[in-house]
Amino acid sequence: MALSRKNFIKTSGLGVLALGTASFKSGQTNNTDIKYTDHQLHIGLASFTLRKYSLDELIDITTRLKIKDVAFKSFHLPYNASKKELIDIHEKVKARGLNLYGGGVIYMKTPEDVETYFNYAENAGLPMIIGAPEHHLLPQVEEKVKKTNIKLAIHNHGPEDKIFPSPQSVYDRIKGLDDRIGLCIDVGHTFRLGLDPAEELIKYQDKLFDVHIKDIDAPIEEGDKTVLGHGKIDLPAILTALKNMKYTGVVAIEYEKDADHAIYGLSESLGYIRGILKTT
Repeated sequence: MALSRKNFIKTSGLGVLALGTASFKSGQTNNTDIKYTDHQLHIGLASFTLRKYSLDELIDITTRLKIKDVAFKSFHLPYNASKKELIDIHEKVKARGLNLYGGGVIYMKTPEDVETYFNYAENAGLPMIIGAPEHHLLPQVEEKVKKTNIKLAIHNHGPEDKIFPSPQSVYDRIKGLDDRIGLCIDVGHTFRLGLDPAEELIKYQDKLFDVHIKDIDAPIEEGDKTVLGHGKIDLPAILTALKNMKYTGVVAIEYEKDADHAIYGLSESLGYIRGILKTT
């Protein structure tokens, strides 16, 4: 690579200390005035990254980091919230200039789960569920997709997952289903299977709705999560592949380490990704 990690972060203007140590205050900055230019890709956030942070803190962090596209886990969009509460959360996020493009990962194990979570997504105004339904529920899921027009991006979860471990395991199950059912390829879990994530993204691009991007220290089942750019995944190859295929979905950073202090790893990871995009 032409630039070192240090220079990647420097050129992005998003060094770890850029956020400082000040407390977070809702309403401090407004995303509606920010112009987003991530070099042909939409770099977003899977809110599992900030699972130990409040909704107001998440909004402020994403605003400071100039991240617009977010997918909320239940930490920030509770499953048991009322319809009014879900609407209020979505409106609050939208008012700060953020795009709440989806929710998940949501697991569906029973027919009741399918009904519950599609109703949840409808009430929250989510255009897409990032989910993992059991195989036998796919006919019911397809009917709900047709009825609600809510997309479903099925997430692969790696070698431990007996239902959808790999992108192919998803694709083989959905290739004959409604066009609004596709894949959320998690590059980390894909890498832990010993697969090349860039090749998998290219192979299944016709059904690719969402990407979770992270880094892992080894292409083995026990591979450990790390700050993006510190591991062994070829992240430049992934971003180049997505740009070449003219991918229009979100590339959501899912930094899973150091949950209590995730802001620092997220900041460095985002700086690294934006640095790569400036040089490819």
